[in-house]
Amino acid sequence: MMRSLSMAIASLRNHQTYMDVISSNIANVNTTGYKMARVQFQELLSQTIRGSSAPRGGLGGLNPVQISLGMALGGIDNFFTQGSLKDTGRLTDLAIQGDGFFVLNTGDGYAYARDGNLDVGLDGTLVHLTTGLTIQGWSADPNTGVVDTTQPIDNINVPLGQRVARATSLVDMQGNADAGTPIGSSVSNRMTIYDSLGTEHEIELTLTKNSANTWDWAVSDPNAGSSQISAISNNTGTITFDANGIYLSSTPAGGTTPHITFNTGADPSDVDLNFSNVTQLVGYGSLGISNQDGLPPGSLTTFTMSTAGEVNGVYSNGLTRRLGQIAIAKFLNPGGLLKKGQSLFAPSANSGAAQVGIPGQDGRGQISSGYLEMSNVDLAQQFTSMITAQRGFQANSRVITASDQMLQELVNLVR
Repeated sequence: MMRSLSMAIASLRNHQTYMDVISSNIANVNTTGYKMARVQFQELLSQTIRGSSAPRGGLGGLNPVQISLGMALGGIDNFFTQGSLKDTGRLTDLAIQGDGFFVLNTGDGYAYARDGNLDVGLDGTLVHLTTGLTIQGWSADPNTGVVDTTQPIDNINVPLGQRVARATSLVDMQGNADAGTPIGSSVSNRMTIYDSLGTEHEIELTLTKNSANTWDWAVSDPNAGSSQISAISNNTGTITFDANGIYLSSTPAGGTTPHITFNTGADPSDVDLNFSNVTQLVGYGSLGISNQDGLPPGSLTTFTMSTAGEVNGVYSNGLTRRLGQIAIAKFLNPGGLLKKGQSLFAPSANSGAAQVGIPGQDGRGQISSGYLEMSNVDLAQQFTSMITAQRGFQANSRVITASDQMLQELVNLVR
């Protein structure tokens, strides 16, 4: 048999593979997060008919004589170039700008994806919408909103409808303490605070002038005996102004801020009074509250995503609290990842281990909320490659036809 027949048959088979890869690329042109594949061919073994020789005895050297035995499939590479971002306007749609993959829990390990089509499951966890796998990251402390990224990654919980309140810990005062107030005279102002259960309480702040630039302050319960405040300790202090009526300092008498206990079952509260925006000028005294950080009960209505992957819950009472942090994994050699279907990837011996961290750090990409990453398939390039594959297949089929005709001529010699 002629070598050309076997070489052409192998080439036909490999060009069919070439067309299969092109077909897969075109089929996934609108697949979210799809990464284009490319076929590479290589020359097969060459048979040496005559070896090379060096120049000698006044004669020139001879080059080797070799016949290539055809071509083989060298590899199929995945291109992890950035795909274009599509604006979806959907809060839970996420796209990675740069390197990295979302981490998904499969139940027996982790899979990785560029597809950020997410949703909130019935149990409140963030899930990958097309596979149902949970997105991994770090959950925040439910009381402080602090995320500890040194802990192992886990599911991220978004408890929509959950109700929370916040106890008052800081009260900002503003206004003017009349410099013309006689020494020993007092002015009072009532304010509303909240305990850790979200219950409103009324306290009274009394300022008593004790010198030209000094006032004593005291916090008390104006409804003692009928309120839900059990006791107020560390409730006195001194405010000092300079000669221009500008606030200098506020010193609690006990060295600590007022400590309030309640009979509602709520935790005691330490309420810091901030007088830095209060002045002492001649004129009408207008002392009042500019802000207090306590909140009544409110429910989690929605959440937002930052470019660093922070999941921030937004509550109906105006509270914004960190719920979690999405993790991003990167690999030393993304091209070595194994495709598992459903737009998922798995590590291989040549991809390196997953390096999990925070988006935007150590070379990881940032997250864009409300966008999805489209396929990076270039249709013009794929159609050109399709023509190349088709012509290569046709040319090799002609080699088979020509080789068959030559063999036929050989057979005809005996007739």
